[in-house]
Amino acid sequence: MSDANPGRRIAVVLFNLGGPDDQASVKPFLFNLFNDPAIIGLPGIFRTPLAKLISSRRETSAQANYALMGGGSPLLPETRRQAEALQAVLGARLGGDEVKVFIAMRYWHPLTEETAAEVAAFGPDEVVLLPLYPQFSTTTTESSLKAWNAAYTGPGVSRAVCCYPAATGWVEAQAQAIGEKLDEAVGQPVRVLFSAHGIPEKLVTGKGDPYQEQIETTVAAVVAAIEAQRGPIDHAICYQSRVGPMKWLGPSTPEAIETAAKDGIGVVVTPIAFVSEHIETLVELDIEYGELAHEKGASPYLRASAVGIEPLFIDALADAAVGALSHAGVAPFGQGCKADWKACPHRKGRQAA
Repeated sequence: MSDANPGRRIAVVLFNLGGPDDQASVKPFLFNLFNDPAIIGLPGIFRTPLAKLISSRRETSAQANYALMGGGSPLLPETRRQAEALQAVLGARLGGDEVKVFIAMRYWHPLTEETAAEVAAFGPDEVVLLPLYPQFSTTTTESSLKAWNAAYTGPGVSRAVCCYPAATGWVEAQAQAIGEKLDEAVGQPVRVLFSAHGIPEKLVTGKGDPYQEQIETTVAAVVAAIEAQRGPIDHAICYQSRVGPMKWLGPSTPEAIETAAKDGIGVVVTPIAFVSEHIETLVELDIEYGELAHEKGASPYLRASAVGIEPLFIDALADAAVGALSHAGVAPFGQGCKADWKACPHRKGRQAA
């Protein structure tokens, strides 16, 4: 039984990046992505023409990749299933309240502005902003928070979860998915590769982005959960999806796969920063990196599934949403940053207070 005050209207807004619905929406999706100052940090007078150029040049190759998934991204349908599962859990936990879960995508529909209008029409007493990015980054959560704060003018007290890198259910769901692949590889030496989406190194060293530290926090928690059941495992952190000439966090996932091949072992790759299947998992990890592993001789090549609607993960999201109702402003659910990172929104909030 919930000890929350009854009768509230609670809007929970799930943040995600979004993805094109079909071939025609690939180019505008890419434009929205590269026109975000969190992605390309140039003044708009330079950034917008550059975003147009990049989206035009990458349209054909991106369309080919989305064609491998049926023409568009599965991210929105996956996120809808997560929203439905979360709403069911929250409805059971907060029986005296009316809870509705919304989806706000950063770069394609339903865009933040559309969702902000829907939430305002719902007329909430409380708004919980909950990113589907477990680890905070200026390129994801901060960008989504800024877009929401600029768009939302409706009622309700807004509270945000900035991150949940070591949330129990999130960690257990990851450990469970990896464990299934370790069982599949039994008798064959493998290294668990925790593959996170990369970001330019200068965001960490220059802007004080805590993303790398939080990835390491998640990995340490997942490894501890696995080793408590199985004993020591061979593992490494790597980063995928590099674009452009800048130095990115490393080693890259392709480099880690090649290293495993040289060591004469296979790999279990797990998407440690993604909570749903989309182009970076279904095409990049499954197809492109799978082919690389075959070419280099890293065998077996196994990929742990994203957590999706695994009940352990949905419970973690519910815990984070309910927990957010008891704090003001922006705060982590569970362990957040260890170091005093400049870009940490919780740190900024404490300083402002």
